[in-house]
Amino acid sequence: MPQFIAADGARLFYRDGGTGFPVLCLAGLTRSSLDFDYLAPHLAGVRLIRPDYRGRGWSERTGPQSYTVAREAADAMALLDHLGVTRAAVLGTSRGGLIGIYLAATARDRMLGLALNDIGPVIERGGLDKIAALVGLPPVATTPAEAAATLRDLSPGFEGVPPLRWMEEAVRHFHVGPDGLRLTYDPALRERFLADIAASPPDLWPMFDAAAGLPLALIWGVNSDLLSAATVAEMRRRRPDMILAEVPGRAHIPFLDEPESLAAIQLWLGRMR
Repeated sequence: MPQFIAADGARLFYRDGGTGFPVLCLAGLTRSSLDFDYLAPHLAGVRLIRPDYRGRGWSERTGPQSYTVAREAADAMALLDHLGVTRAAVLGTSRGGLIGIYLAATARDRMLGLALNDIGPVIERGGLDKIAALVGLPPVATTPAEAAATLRDLSPGFEGVPPLRWMEEAVRHFHVGPDGLRLTYDPALRERFLADIAASPPDLWPMFDAAAGLPLALIWGVNSDLLSAATVAEMRRRRPDMILAEVPGRAHIPFLDEPESLAAIQLWLGRMR
């Protein structure tokens, strides 16, 4: 498994597949590089660079004090340096989108464009509370089949999702061990997340505005409890050129292989090539 060493000595895992236009794919809060497996077969002439954040997937667990957007953004830039990639487009899902917004304000010269998967400068409290109720807690399910059913039941905003996809999601959420299922990330992430949402939320609009001039896309699950219609409207007002995919039957987060998602991503890539 390819790894690189971060500035503080942490061993961080990544996937680097395909050839051509470089796209840095940044996953959600508790997720890993596997999240972009649904998208990858639909892209040609694209190099997908997919890190596992510290404490997630196969990367080293470095403690809750290090599980921050700023640190994860620095790790992402260190990965590009490790690979000799000067600039890349950034496709960020949820937490990954927040990292992308942060990079627009702090490392814009390294970016070719920004695509956000169901995230914006305002994050709805109801969605955060739903995450807080689950993040870092051991799974109740004991088998992948039970986990798939639980994920389906906890995702009422998702419509028409076949059973196989929920099973695919289950193996991305949990590892199967001799004692049952375990999380694919450091449970200590819960401590960091709860501390972050207890603090006053930062104003992310200036960081979003820092992406001015970069090709921008937004993929929005119309049933999302994290990204509201009002926030989407304000994003469009500030960036009338923003590509917008409204994905029906999806909440937080779209899988990225929906027709609407794929069309938006292809249009976004076309603006940079």
